[in-house]
Formats: sequence, C-alpha cells, structure tokens
Amino acid sequence: MARHWADFQYEIYLNGMTGTVPRLPTDLTRLEELAAHRLGPGPVGYVAGSAGDGSTARANRAALARRRIVPRVLRDVQERDLTTEVLGRTLPVPLALAPVGTISIMHPDAEPAVARAAAAQGVPYILSSAASTPMEQVAEAMGDAERWFQLYWGKDREVTRSFLARARAAGFSVLVVTLDTPLLAWRPRDLDQAYLPFLHGVSTANYFTDPAFRAGLAKPVHEDPKAAVLHFLGLFGDAGHTWPDLDFLREHWDGPIVLKGILHPDDARLAADAGVDGVVVSNHGGRQVAGSVAAADALPRIARAAGDRLTVLFDSGVRTGDDVFKALALGARAVLLGRPYVYGLGLDGQAGVEHVIRCLLAEFDLTLALSGHAGPATVSPADLVEDPG
Repeated sequence: MARHWADFQYEIYLNGMTGTVPRLPTDLTRLEELAAHRLGPGPVGYVAGSAGDGSTARANRAALARRRIVPRVLRDVQERDLTTEVLGRTLPVPLALAPVGTISIMHPDAEPAVARAAAAQGVPYILSSAASTPMEQVAEAMGDAERWFQLYWGKDREVTRSFLARARAAGFSVLVVTLDTPLLAWRPRDLDQAYLPFLHGVSTANYFTDPAFRAGLAKPVHEDPKAAVLHFLGLFGDAGHTWPDLDFLREHWDGPIVLKGILHPDDARLAADAGVDGVVVSNHGGRQVAGSVAAADALPRIARAAGDRLTVLFDSGVRTGDDVFKALALGARAVLLGRPYVYGLGLDGQAGVEHVIRCLLAEFDLTLALSGHAGPATVSPADLVEDPG
C-alpha cells in the first residue's frame, strides 16, 4: 500500500498529547520571516532576495494564488498513490529539491544535511554545482538515493567536462543545466550589504576540488585563495552560449538532460528540437530578471507547446501543497522546491529540511484527496479556475 503523506498530521496531533509541538511552523510561508529573525541579515538576504525591487518574486506568488482549485466530491480517494514517472525513473512523489548554491551560509551541515533529508524521505536532490560541499561527499551522504546534478555552464570546457565525468561517477543520474544565469542579476538586497558569498570562497567546493580547475591556477588553492576565487569568477558564467553548444553537453553526458530557466514557448520548442529530455519552467525564483513573466503564467503555454515532446518541470514561487497541485494542473509533471527547504535547513538542520518536505507533501496529499483525486495523473487544467480579482 502506498504511503499516505497526510498521516503526518496525526503524528503531530498524537505528539501533542505529550505536550510536544512542532519545532518549526507547519505553514511553510512563515519560514522566511522566522529565518529573518533568527539568522544573519547577509545569509537570509542572499536566500530571500530577488532581482530589482522583487516584483518577479511577488508575481510568482500572485500567479499561483490567482488560480483557484475547484474540488470534486464523491470520488474514491481512500487509497492514494502519488507515484510519478519522471525522465524514465519512478519517483514516490512529483517533487524534487531544487538546486540552491552557497547553503553553508545558512547552516554548517549544508548540502550533506539536505542530501540525508532528501534520501530519508525518498525525494530526489538536485545538487548545485555552486555547492559548499564537493559532489562526491554529497553522493556519499545519499547512498543509493536518487540524485541529479545542476550545472552552471561556464567558460572553461575542460572544467565542464570534468564536472560531468565526476557527477556521473558519483551516481548523479540527471543533468539539469541552468540557462538563466550567464550573468548575476542586479540584486539590491545583496548590493546594499555588499554581500556576495562567492568572493569568500563559499560555494566553490566543486571547483576547488576539480583537477581541471586547479590546472588553471599558478599556485594551489591553499597558497593563494584570492587568485583561486578570481579564477572561479572569471569562468563561472558564459553569456556566449547558443543552442548548437548543447551538442557538447550531450557528447559528455549519457543520461537525461534538462534545461532550467525556460519561460518562452519557442525556447521549449527549440529545446525539444535539440533533443533534450526536459525543461524546468522557472525564472530562478525571481532572482534574475526583474519584471519577468511569472513562472506559473508561462507554464501552461510551455506545456501546450512542447509537453508532448519533453518532460515539463516547474519551480519559482512554490511554498505550499496546493501550489504543487496547481503546478501539476497547469501542465508540470513534477515540481522543484527551493527556498522553503533552505529556511528549514537554516532553522533546524537536517530535521528542518525533513519537516519542510513532510509538511509540503502532507498538504499536497490532502489537497489532492479533498479535490477528488487519488493520484497526480488525473489532475488537469479543468481543476482550476482563474480568480479575476
């Protein structure tokens, strides 16, 4: 029998009989405010901050809020199965943890804590190439659990080739290529504090442990860390990549390739034409283009344009279980969760990440059942209406 994630609420209530209440809020929209009170303004600002005045991040939330679920009744939802086929692998739920770099600024246990939490709950973890922990150590923390690798596609082909070989050897099965960050956006919250973790060697672990990267240094990293950081900054992004360059990635990666940061239907069609396996409809959580289209508004157009040719995933603005339901109804096969699990990590380490995963999936399971569905496959655009207000 499939796991009923909704049972987490009864676990909480039963613990309450002995006076125990959850250490973190079960309303995940409250985590950002709590993190702001408990953690430093630099780290919290870096995670919570957005491009420009934050209009894109607000639009992401508004676009999801504008869609309202229309529940159906008298349907058999007693036994539910949230299993979902994604990119040729069977996932227990239509959810993965999105790649987020530099998370050691939130908690010293950083990526290994997230990796253990994801593995314990059976949710794939997408490791950022801008991680604070080398990919091999993160893989070790996950055992045999499903893990994907996110690539920031930089200028140095040898480093890229080395990253792909290391990720494959470490058991990462899917390559997620972020395309919306060839340059860092204008982010006033970080600029006002002159706070950029990269400059302090945070999130450079995969680079500083990479033989191809180190081959480009005059001195070892420990002898001249400033030079290593400057070398990293010089090759991190590449604004010159174009569609034909995807051939290089396909040549050096033999698993599924997903392009992250797709917002235009024509780009989804070009991705399908290029033979990639999936796209993530995403505006980087509002962190890259101020004034951008909301990801949830772009999602249905992309699903219609190329959903029959590639796997459509979604992130940007997801905070609740009903957000997951709405994303599936708008055409996503699965959803990537970002900031909430990072706040959970900052507030309570691995246990905080597991709390966020369980809360989100319990609420999604209940939303699914109470809307008349026994699994994700039957959710469709017909389950939503748009609130004109």
